[in-house]
Amino acid sequence: MRIGFVSSYPPVECGIATYSKFLTDALRDLHQDVYVVSHVGGVGNQVFPVFDYEDEDLAHKAFSTMIRFTPDVVHIQHEFGLYGRFYGMQIIPLILRFRLSGIPVVTTLHTVYREMEDAHRILLKNIIANSNEVIVHEHFQKEALLTNISGLSEEHIHVIEHGAREVEPVPNAKQKIGLPANRKVILMIGYFRPSKNFELIIRLMPEIIKRNPDAILVVAGKVRGQEYRDYRTKLFKLIEESPVKDHIFVIRGQLEQDVFDTILSAADVVVLPYKINSQSGILAHSLSFARPVVVSESGSMKEVMKRSGAGLVSKDEKDYVQNITRILQDEKLAKKFSENAREYVKNQISWSISAKKHLQIYQSLLEEPILESRTIRVE
Repeated sequence: MRIGFVSSYPPVECGIATYSKFLTDALRDLHQDVYVVSHVGGVGNQVFPVFDYEDEDLAHKAFSTMIRFTPDVVHIQHEFGLYGRFYGMQIIPLILRFRLSGIPVVTTLHTVYREMEDAHRILLKNIIANSNEVIVHEHFQKEALLTNISGLSEEHIHVIEHGAREVEPVPNAKQKIGLPANRKVILMIGYFRPSKNFELIIRLMPEIIKRNPDAILVVAGKVRGQEYRDYRTKLFKLIEESPVKDHIFVIRGQLEQDVFDTILSAADVVVLPYKINSQSGILAHSLSFARPVVVSESGSMKEVMKRSGAGLVSKDEKDYVQNITRILQDEKLAKKFSENAREYVKNQISWSISAKKHLQIYQSLLEEPILESRTIRVE
């Protein structure tokens, strides 16, 4: 089968880009022919970077390139803002071009909140109405769509969890990134933005250090362009003013995949104190490297913890301090969380499993005419 992806793609730094790379690789491992039409900056096997975020003719550029490869199905990775102005509205004419050409469209909605603003609702309603099939990562996202948008068919929306790699932690990771090998590492990693709530853990560090004198906090990340620079400045000021700032390390710069993997491997516990999220690529990566996690109750976090048994959920500041301390001090508990994470990835959300689920959806969209004569199929 020939599958066309429309998405951002590495080395563009974007969670959707990374997601698309791992999923397309897994589909190719299943002997599928995959072409990617991406934003400018994408590089890779059968990757064609032809449009930019603000192009007024984005839909035309993406369609006219993809149509040359005669895909059997097109899979669009959606995130607000990826496809032009007004929250990325050019995804709508792009979908319509493919549908009018007889090419079925699958769209993955990476961000769906329980509480929708009007602009999100309008775009999502049109995306779902015009896509053959829609994929979300969590059951609460499906429920949110059915609740907020009238007239949707439940069978039209599929839940496939965010995939994760089956990998081993990088050996001697702490030494490789310049951290003391004998200290317990609490890690927060990802783009700096207010919804991540990193400031909460920075403020709690004095209490955490009282209970765990050998612990250090590592904050690894950056801003995207001009986005949330004030928030980054606020975080750095909090760190400088912290009475335990000697216990806080900041890793800045380009977190390319090998560096990102090494930083995750150095963590004894990963903390995700998010105020709001739809689903989390960082959480999936943490599970890949079998890192115990402490998470908030927001979005899918609580449900993933129930399914995976890979960490603890925190309701308030007291919970964060206690849960981080439990993992740092109880080696058996930390080991159990690590083992659970590894098993969960292997049996539930590995990219190979995810790719097979996607392939079933693609295959359901292919119209196979009745043919009684002898047929030889080639791929």
